Amino acid sequence: MSVKPYMFRRLSGLPSLLLVSLLLAACDRLREVSETLLDHRTPRERYVASLESAGLTATALARDWTLAGERSLREAPLVSSPFAEEGYFAPAEPAAIAYRVAVRRGQEVSFGVELPDDTASLLFVDAWLVEHDSVTSYRRIADADSGRRLITVEPRRDGEILFRAQPELLRGGRFRVNLRLTPTLAFPVGSGRERDIGSRYGAPRDGGRRDHHGIDIFAPRGTPAVAASEALVTRVETTPRGGNVVWLRDVRGNRLYYAHLDRQRVVQGMRVLPGDTVGFVGNTGNARTTPPHLHFGVYRRGEGPVDPYWFVYRPRGDVPRLLADTARLGDWARTPNDRVLLRAAPDDAAQRVMALPRHTPLRVIAAVGNWYRVRLPDGLTGYVSARLIESAERAVAVERPERRLPLLARPVDTHAPHDVIAEVSPGDAVRVLGRFGTFLLVRGPSGASGWVEQGQ
Repeated sequence: MSVKPYMFRRLSGLPSLLLVSLLLAACDRLREVSETLLDHRTPRERYVASLESAGLTATALARDWTLAGERSLREAPLVSSPFAEEGYFAPAEPAAIAYRVAVRRGQEVSFGVELPDDTASLLFVDAWLVEHDSVTSYRRIADADSGRRLITVEPRRDGEILFRAQPELLRGGRFRVNLRLTPTLAFPVGSGRERDIGSRYGAPRDGGRRDHHGIDIFAPRGTPAVAASEALVTRVETTPRGGNVVWLRDVRGNRLYYAHLDRQRVVQGMRVLPGDTVGFVGNTGNARTTPPHLHFGVYRRGEGPVDPYWFVYRPRGDVPRLLADTARLGDWARTPNDRVLLRAAPDDAAQRVMALPRHTPLRVIAAVGNWYRVRLPDGLTGYVSARLIESAERAVAVERPERRLPLLARPVDTHAPHDVIAEVSPGDAVRVLGRFGTFLLVRGPSGASGWVEQGQ
């Protein structure tokens, strides 16, 4: 670091040792800022690098954390906007949660996560584009900045977006996710709504010799046609087909086309804000035989006209009322009978993942509407109706092993030493809370819950 002479003159009254300390601190700070600016890794990548530097990536806990993040993308449920879900990240269990949503070009989708229990926890939020209509091929397209828990994506084409949230190791608590689709443009007719659209993009014109390159929004003559975005007025003219027309170039680079205006109100070179009147609805040009309406089009450089409907369509509806008991979040529940279905999404019409046997233990990780998002002991996730499960507190049986058994944290045959919670002595009474494969979820004499293998 070079220091200008006048800096020494200003600081000459300070003790030399303090002066050196200040200069070294300044150099270190500048180096940190420089390294941060040059570090193009995502917050998640920087966190993984810190685990590597600490020699932790080889640990079972870190491996489980990575696998949980990957698995959440593969099992992300397809949800619709608006969507909200409340859940719980268990600090001792590496976990991640993800969602998949269909987005049309012209829309943007926002995904936010609230952590009311611990605002200091690191939470990694990223977005992925599903490629080739598959849930196994996707690429990351965005990451929330460090410390932020909100991410907004505006795709350039129709497709599906995955959103994932994952807390750092050994941190967690309650969370709430919110997902919402919104149009990127304001509606271009004052007081108008989607129901006023009478002709959609692609409809045949002139006996099928050409297609309709916009949408027609019907409104009384003289209704204001308004700027759908902050934009520059690039052309104001009258043409045989469009009649009185106005062209705007908005801040996203879209060219917005207003046609059949009764009259224009702007001039070329003006800058307009959303809601500013650019003209008034009419039926000039080749629309003289039709009722007054605005022909609204969206054009993109290199593409020409694109469907403007989704640019202005605002999805209706509210987030479903939360009816499931959130006191169960993070707890074990179980199926009371063999008629409980695990589904891919919180909907009776969603794909069936599997039918769950009686007394299957389920970790309740989230709640939406009258559904629970659950994780099976092998890590598989899905949704079950909140009405069809019961608490796993009450024992379904009591068993007394004939020999000493390890009480395991996970139902795995080849368990490692760190998987052993405690030991069950011969003759001890263990309360059976559920069954999964060859394992029993039990509560031992000490009160600790864990897994023992049947027949051992």
